[in-house]
Amino acid sequence: MERRAGITALGTYAPANIVTNDDLAARMDTSDEWIRTRTGIRRRHVAADDEFTSDMAFRAVEDLVRRYGEEALAGTDLVIVATNTPDALFPATAALVQERFGLSAGAFDLLAACPGWLYALSAAKAYVESGQARKVLAIGSEALTKLVDWNDRSTAVLFGDGAGATIVEQVEAPYGLAPMVLGADGSGAPHLHAGAVGRCLPNGEPLTDKVHMNGREVFKFAVRVMDTATLEAIEKAGLTPDDIELFVPHQANFRIIDAARQRLGLSEDRVVVTVDEYGNNSTASIPLALAHALDEGRIRDGDRLLLVAFGGGLSWAAGVLTWGGGRYPARAGARDASDDAAGRAGTAGAGTGSEGSS
Repeated sequence: MERRAGITALGTYAPANIVTNDDLAARMDTSDEWIRTRTGIRRRHVAADDEFTSDMAFRAVEDLVRRYGEEALAGTDLVIVATNTPDALFPATAALVQERFGLSAGAFDLLAACPGWLYALSAAKAYVESGQARKVLAIGSEALTKLVDWNDRSTAVLFGDGAGATIVEQVEAPYGLAPMVLGADGSGAPHLHAGAVGRCLPNGEPLTDKVHMNGREVFKFAVRVMDTATLEAIEKAGLTPDDIELFVPHQANFRIIDAARQRLGLSEDRVVVTVDEYGNNSTASIPLALAHALDEGRIRDGDRLLLVAFGGGLSWAAGVLTWGGGRYPARAGARDASDDAAGRAGTAGAGTGSEGSS
């Protein structure tokens, strides 16, 4: 029988500490109106000083267990953590997750900027469908605000922190992941970067320990690739845009999301928008958006979900997921307490401007 991988369980976490646009306006030359009209962001969740990527990954897995039970985690034989902010270069954050939950599993981190969780999903799909793994715990966890210069308006207003954890395992057709789209264009590396051990990029562009972004160029890239990657993913799934029940994009900028929605010909009720609440929390943004849609009853068994993300590299990823096929009934009222306290700020509004976000 053909092996087909899908998501059978999901958990998320967002830090309780919230920084609003007005909070930022009190410390830099900006305003709530300036940020909202250019990005759609109203506030972002920020990790505490003593809270790091592994801590948030732990909380997301704990939420997954609250939602679906211990059985969902049992038998996991591979852990992948997609992150741009690992606690350490080694050990891998994934190994810390493996130890925390007592899993008999291999573990590695994956760094692919904001599309990292979709890259992890693609890797998990390959492991499961090839038979090399039975159950993969694929996590996106991010503490990007620790790399942000809080005096730099072009980046400080954009990013937030959070985590999402998913179980990927074999499901029966028609559920599961269709062939995925992965792409990169290293010529765009100077437009979005944060340093590690190198002093500069190959072209001589200096690297620092803070996020650097050319907002205008990233915005143009994002609008273009959100269009091409989604259409390619839909084609690979043998579908048309009309077949998509819900569009769940990377939550970087409302204007980018809305432009993609319009090009796909989708109505507003067929797209998930959480950028207003979380800002851009990179690898965690799509899992958090999925959790919100599930909690709001917007995703039903058999729905075809279009996922897409873009980010540094420059890089991108997209795929169609047919939701369902899992063996673990979700439990009501399992959302993390910090998310309950956060609430929702409502659907973001569009405006004009040139600031990007990835």
